[in-house]
Amino acid sequence: MADEHTDPTWVDLLRHGQPEGGQRYRGHLDDPLSELGFAQMAAALDPEEHWDAIITSSLRRCRAFAEQLADQRGLPLHVEPGFMEVDFGEWEGLTAEEILARDGDRLAAFWADSVRHPPPGGEHINDFAQRVGRAWDHWTARLQGQRILLICHGGVIRMAVAHALKLPPKAMMAGLSVPYASRTSIRLDHTDYGRLSCLVHHGGDQ
Repeated sequence: MADEHTDPTWVDLLRHGQPEGGQRYRGHLDDPLSELGFAQMAAALDPEEHWDAIITSSLRRCRAFAEQLADQRGLPLHVEPGFMEVDFGEWEGLTAEEILARDGDRLAAFWADSVRHPPPGGEHINDFAQRVGRAWDHWTARLQGQRILLICHGGVIRMAVAHALKLPPKAMMAGLSVPYASRTSIRLDHTDYGRLSCLVHHGGDQ
């Protein structure tokens, strides 16, 4: 017997652009987007693209652009704190160079194995992965069969891909590059054998 609803669900994930203050380990630090960051995000989207809904992290570097876009296109906007970036603890707000100068071994260990070596005072990668996974399952079920634009963070995109494809979170943290304003697309098919997930696109250009 076929499923009642067989239309695929599409999730287009967009990382925020450059925030004010440049490249840093921000995590939960709530810096706003820079002018360049807004321009990067606008350039990543085609005016002819269609979505049924927008979901955004609650942090300003995602939410401000999402609110503007939802207003311009008349789309429903859902703010989801579960899609906030990982909490980097003592590294929050520091550049990579600053962390290397005072905590170089721990930073190298984190990128080598983020499960065994979480950021000092920060969120464990498994907790982060579970948080993103819960939010992902909730919204892809609630908006099943729709095309969704999810505006979020580099770490969130890594964990969403890991969750959708059933891959180890630590492999995605170091193994997937997610530049500012880059795009990722995942298709979810709803079948008699469960939900099938496919990574359709990942990178800066469509």
